[in-house]
Amino acid sequence: MVKLYINSFKNNIKIQLEYKASFIMNSISQLFVFFTYYFVIIALFNKFDNIKGFSVYEVLLCFSIIHFGFAFNETFFRGIDKFEDLVIDGSLDRFLVRPQGILFQVLCTKIDFVKIFRILQSLVVMIIALVNLDIHWNIGKVIVLILMMMASVLIFFGLFVLTASYCFITIQGLEVKNLFTDGGKNLAQYPISIYRKGIVIFFTFIIPYGFINYYPLLYFVDRTDNMLYMLSPLLVFIFLIPCLLSFKIGMKHYNSAGS
Repeated sequence: MVKLYINSFKNNIKIQLEYKASFIMNSISQLFVFFTYYFVIIALFNKFDNIKGFSVYEVLLCFSIIHFGFAFNETFFRGIDKFEDLVIDGSLDRFLVRPQGILFQVLCTKIDFVKIFRILQSLVVMIIALVNLDIHWNIGKVIVLILMMMASVLIFFGLFVLTASYCFITIQGLEVKNLFTDGGKNLAQYPISIYRKGIVIFFTFIIPYGFINYYPLLYFVDRTDNMLYMLSPLLVFIFLIPCLLSFKIGMKHYNSAGS
């Protein structure tokens, strides 16, 4: 399966590089879009020393982690994000007669190599934040940072799968998915405690953004020594269960596009 995905990745790169001018222009646009978000935060901290006690580099760490996960999904899991296209044009029917799993085949359909520049940018911002934060490094800090990055990837993967499941019910009104993906990304790029209680509860216990880069952040910057905060990103695996289950149920009830 890994070899098959790598071959699919290579083919997607070849396709995108067929139009080099378009690829270069899209890459440049990705650079500008990402740094627009970055400069908004920098401009905000030119007016305020902190946001509810969080410094600019703590916020930038939140920012980089959440954008890393989102960019990773947009690069490597773009096929799931565009799942409705497979339902509309009947391509999903062809996947049903192939030996590989449906979800894996969907992952291979579209890989947006241009978005890899956003991954690199988020890593650059993360390094800037880590260099300027006074972190007392130990094995626990390394583990929690890795868990935060993994959880960021997994939550957006789960949301993409959940919205793909919605396509089995209707392909209309799919803009609602942006509320939890793009909207969630913009919300979670700041420490979640700056928002009202209702928002904090929803985006902690329903869609667990808070367990990605808020509670583990408190452990990472030595605001708490609670080991549960360190391990809280693992709760995202629980969030994946209903997401994958909904997709499986949707596939069982899929009646073909008639192609």
